[in-house]
Amino acid sequence: MNNPIIVALDVPGAAEAWTLVDELGDSVRFYKVGMELYAAEGPAMVKELIARGCDVFLDMKFYDIPETVKRATAQVAQLGVKLLTVHGSSAVMKGAVEGRGNSKLQLLAVTVLTSFDQSDLADMGYPCKVEDLVALRVRNAVKAGVDGLVCSPLEVARVREIASPEAVLVTPGVRSAGAATGDQKRVATPKQALANGATYLVIGRQITRAADPRTEALRILDEIR
Repeated sequence: MNNPIIVALDVPGAAEAWTLVDELGDSVRFYKVGMELYAAEGPAMVKELIARGCDVFLDMKFYDIPETVKRATAQVAQLGVKLLTVHGSSAVMKGAVEGRGNSKLQLLAVTVLTSFDQSDLADMGYPCKVEDLVALRVRNAVKAGVDGLVCSPLEVARVREIASPEAVLVTPGVRSAGAATGDQKRVATPKQALANGATYLVIGRQITRAADPRTEALRILDEIR
């Protein structure tokens, strides 16, 4: 079985990130670099991860006018990143698709953050249900030609139905039974997420804050199998 785990390097700087990478060793070779670490270390962190033979999921959730997204995506494509997130707006996705050109960069549209629930949508003025907004953004992503989506493990089965079988579906909000959910509101176990159609599982604190991150990563892999 291919390893579906992407470990979230949600840490304040390079020292903490490299400690985790060294501790995890060959148990995980795919890492998410989000806004915090990218703001602290910039492209150098991404380049070094790739130089060490790791895949990188750059979780920047680009959201701006299409031309700006296009140009920013073109810069990311030169880094050798495997996955990049952009907002699920049609115009934003179109700009990102143009920006990545003929590179191997795969684009993921964000549907609805896993930290959001129905009350959060109401607060933002959306009159629809979470699942309806997710479905709309999936259909728009397919039309825009992005490679996949980021979605809750609770919605991944429906997303897989709407998207193609080849779509790359990445699910945060994944926790083993009994693990703390933190600020995530729509969660499922790793095994459930994969059974529902996920391609990759983004796992952060359950691994990164474990007493032995490598042992915990291997335990989750055994749980999946």
